[in-house]
This record gives sequence, C-alpha cells and structure tokens, in this order.
Amino acid sequence: MAKVAFIGLGVMGYPMAGHLVKNGHEVTVYNRTSSKAAQWVEQFGGQSAATPKEAAKGQDIVFTCVGNDDDLRQVVLGEHGVVQGMHAGAILVDHTTASADVAREIAEQIKPLNIGFLDAPVSGGQAGAEKGLLTVMMGGEQVHFDAVQFVLAAYSRCAELLGPVGSGQLTKMVNQICIAGVVQGLAEGLHFAKSAGLDGLKVIEVISKGAAQSWQMENRYQTMWQGQYDFGFAIDWMRKDLGIALDEARRNGSHLPVTALVDQFYSEVQAMKGNRWDTSSLLARLEKSRN
Repeated sequence: MAKVAFIGLGVMGYPMAGHLVKNGHEVTVYNRTSSKAAQWVEQFGGQSAATPKEAAKGQDIVFTCVGNDDDLRQVVLGEHGVVQGMHAGAILVDHTTASADVAREIAEQIKPLNIGFLDAPVSGGQAGAEKGLLTVMMGGEQVHFDAVQFVLAAYSRCAELLGPVGSGQLTKMVNQICIAGVVQGLAEGLHFAKSAGLDGLKVIEVISKGAAQSWQMENRYQTMWQGQYDFGFAIDWMRKDLGIALDEARRNGSHLPVTALVDQFYSEVQAMKGNRWDTSSLLARLEKSRN
C-alpha cells in the first residue's frame, strides 16, 4: 500500500483516484471545487485537503490531473502548490495532457528538492478511467517509473516509460494526431453511407471485421449514426491537445496537414455551439452541410 495524493477530480481524475482506494492505497484528494472533493470522499472514502500543499504532505506519490499548462504550474509550483508539501524522495506523477515544455520546466525546478517527476498523460477516455483500463505514456527516469508502476496498475492496463521527461507528452501528441484523422475518416464514411441510402449500422458491423476497424469505429459508430455526441472527450479539450501538437510540430519541423485541417473542422463544430460535444461530432458538421 502507498500513501498518495490525487490533485484534480475531473471526468478522468475522479474515477482514477477512486481506483487507488479500491486497490488499498491511502488517498488524500484535492479539487478546486471543494464540493466535488467532498462527494468523492463520500463515495470512496479517503480524505480531502484544503490545498494541494496540504494534500501532498507526507505522501509517497502525488498525482496531478488538471486542465492545462497554467493549471499545472499553479497546483505544482504555486504558493500552495504540491511541492510546498512534498518531502525529499517523493515522486510527482502528472497525468495532465500538457506541453512537453511545461513537463521539462517542472522537472528542472523540483530536481534540487530531490523530488522525482514523471510526465504521464493517459489515453482511454472517461470510459477507460472508469473501468481502470487506461494507457499511460510516461517520460522520466527509470528509477521513478519502477517505484510507481504498482500504483499505476490500479487504473491502467498499459504503462510504459518512453524516454526522458517530456517523452510522455510527446507520445500523447502522437496519440491525438492519430485519433483526429481516424475520427474524421469515420465521420466521412458514415456521412457517405447516409447519402447513399445504406443502413449504416449494418455497414459498420461488416467493415469493422476488416482492415477499417478502429477503437473509434467500435465504440462510437452507433451514437454517431443517431446524432448523439455526449460520450466522452469534449471538443474544447481536443482542440487544446491538437494546438499543443501543432505548436510542437512547428518547432520540430513536422508537417501535419490532416491534423491542422481536422482542428479547423473542430472549430467549425464549436461555432455550432458544440464545444462540449465529444470528438465524434465531426459528423454533425458534415450533416449540417448536407442539410
């Protein structure tokens, strides 16, 4: 059993922290909205703290899962941030999808305190978090990875160390780049099927058994066909992630024409007031153009 803190109880962090309790770990949580932390304690047990600093005191591992680079800096390095409460030898594991730059910045600032750091964004969506089947992409030192693996097993089916600090975030960018193209392809396929008068559900049942198969196809085709887009990762967050990837691509010389185009398409869905729709709502944009 480990003594851990979990900072950030959003759609991902809330169930992830819950799995830690279910697996026997001693968990203290912090959330910016205190009522959410109180709800979590009532559901799972454990305890909550008034600040990230208080949550981190005495913990072996501190997990963070917040919105963006600025949020991460605040909960880690701010006046009441976790590093103010962490002891030498503790490890900070960041599950936020953020930039590789902020990961390196935090690692550099906390290294003199003898606090370990792993950037560890996740993939699998809300459903993966709830089922404890996330994929964790990690950057950092092997010794720190080895020390946290048994705790990560509470909510992951795969956790891999991919290189030095920043490598986890860079890998998550690859993940989002791939997803963007796949979702757009699925949206276009379903749009074509409707225009051709086909039974889209039967079509997908057939082609999902062949080379066209994907996680997005298996998990989203029915809701997409029905025009329902309230299942998982919101467009606002996807655009944040794609923006990070496109910024990094400009720095490293990568060419991402499809990613840039899909990002533009998502901006059009936002203009349709679809900010909180899930990423499969690219189909709604195509259906609007048809109507």
